[in-house]
Amino acid sequence: MYSQRCQHLWHGFHAVTMEEGRYNTVENAAIAVDNGVISWVGRYADFSGVASEYTDLGGGWVTPGLIDCHSHIVFGANRSREFELRLQGASYEEIARAGGGIANTVKATRQASDTELLQRAESLLLDLMADGVTTLEVKSGYGLDLENETKMLRVARELEKQWPVDIMTTCLAAHALPPEFSDGDAYIDYLCETVLPAIAEQQLADAVDGFCEKIAFSPAQIKRYLQTAVGLGLPLKLHAEQLSALGGSKMAAELGALSVDHLEYATVEDVAAMAEYGTVAVILPGAFYVLKETQQPPVQLLRDYNVPMALASDANPGSSPVRSLRLMMNMACTLFGFTPEEALAGVTCHAARALGLAETHGILTAGKQADFVCWNIESPAELSYWLGGRLNKARVKRGVRRDI
Repeated sequence: MYSQRCQHLWHGFHAVTMEEGRYNTVENAAIAVDNGVISWVGRYADFSGVASEYTDLGGGWVTPGLIDCHSHIVFGANRSREFELRLQGASYEEIARAGGGIANTVKATRQASDTELLQRAESLLLDLMADGVTTLEVKSGYGLDLENETKMLRVARELEKQWPVDIMTTCLAAHALPPEFSDGDAYIDYLCETVLPAIAEQQLADAVDGFCEKIAFSPAQIKRYLQTAVGLGLPLKLHAEQLSALGGSKMAAELGALSVDHLEYATVEDVAAMAEYGTVAVILPGAFYVLKETQQPPVQLLRDYNVPMALASDANPGSSPVRSLRLMMNMACTLFGFTPEEALAGVTCHAARALGLAETHGILTAGKQADFVCWNIESPAELSYWLGGRLNKARVKRGVRRDI
């Protein structure tokens, strides 16, 4: 029973709170909000208080606002031509080694103005927000020098100023070797001595990420880069085990990484380390699908070790041109054997943890930020069932209805 006064009471729906990664259904639910924060969640019949404002959402199901914990939406140009080449038989690695891939996006991003980058990113952002996203991580990684990495991070921060969404910025400067460098060790030196300290000083990044792979950087190089980030007080994330097993996941977990992402080739040792150190596994079905990969991430192994599994769009111009986080929920179910409940946890509570936001985001309970979405569905499983289409009927951000 809730008998206190609140600013706003939302009612007229069923809810899933997603506490502990489970639906935790509340039928005929209500959510009390004060100053943008949830003050109570329960059955409407158990509310005996007074609200300054009441909103009846007229049916449907409410979930926590969706969280996209891995995206690259700030970039200079798309790579649809490479999509055609892959369909003709070229591999992602072959295209990258021939000077395509990330290198093409780096060139276009360096040439683009802040305004051009912002406009392109807004197009993707609005589609994701219309799909129920209320919090988004945005990575750099297509600048690969101080000037352009900071440009990308500034644009990401500007998106948050202009739209009702929380944006977490991640410096992915160790994404690929830029054209002006021929030696990976020398580039890592530059990042550790120049780029990371400047970004930390300017407070442009909420975390640091890298790409540990044969076509990118070795575990030893990435370890030095991540250790520098730790010394600067920046949380860690890592792209690892996407194309081969190099042990990057284990190394990142031992350094206290919030998450390791991709993980198709993760081993028992990697997963055990993630479990021991509390690192979230971020699964990216979009890249797996677009690159026509066959090695699936070890979902059952992650379950066996109780490693939280988040899902994300990996929205980027090359390997995952995704504009729908719900589509990733469906792909996780159909391609990797997620349950719809696991998929929803993957874009709410576990995604919040992957961004270091577990204290404030990802579940519906008192004390959390009042971010939630009301969906025009008859059961929560429909969020993973439908391929496309607009299902949300109301989007609430910090306690204010902000439909897109």
